[in-house]
Amino acid sequence: MNSPHLQLSEFNSYYLNYLNLVKNTQLVDALTIGAESTKAFFTEIPDNKLSYRYAKDKWTPKDILQHIIDTERVFAYRALYFARMNDANLEGFDENSFADNALAEKTHISQLVEEYETVRAATICLFKNFSHLELLKCGTANGSKMSVRAVGFIICGHEIHHCNIIKERYLK
Repeated sequence: MNSPHLQLSEFNSYYLNYLNLVKNTQLVDALTIGAESTKAFFTEIPDNKLSYRYAKDKWTPKDILQHIIDTERVFAYRALYFARMNDANLEGFDENSFADNALAEKTHISQLVEEYETVRAATICLFKNFSHLELLKCGTANGSKMSVRAVGFIICGHEIHHCNIIKERYLK
């Protein structure tokens, strides 16, 4: 695992693949680097690929960017809730229902990128302002224990994962 000082007890092993994608860096730095690279990546996707599906019922790159945005919002809320509440326990969310109702295909890529930048700026600010003790606090989401700092690294790895999928399945 590349995330500095993150312990296996701070997250469900399901997230290990995401966490292994994050370079060995501090959390706020990882969020900042991700913001720059993800924005550049999505603004460079050719227009004819933004609505492309490599198979029936698969998301388009625009759907994936909206999914990254929505997931970051959900996970940032989890981090905030875990930092502020003792014994926090949150339900999961259905990413497919979110995607079906987001209507990303009707949104221009520039609007999606702007929304991504705004959400990421808020996420960076949130994690910058957590104390060391808050970052170590844990809660449960969707039946899985996770620390506040693990949530931040999961956000980073999740977006890297989806950008890699686009590179492999949409842009070759």
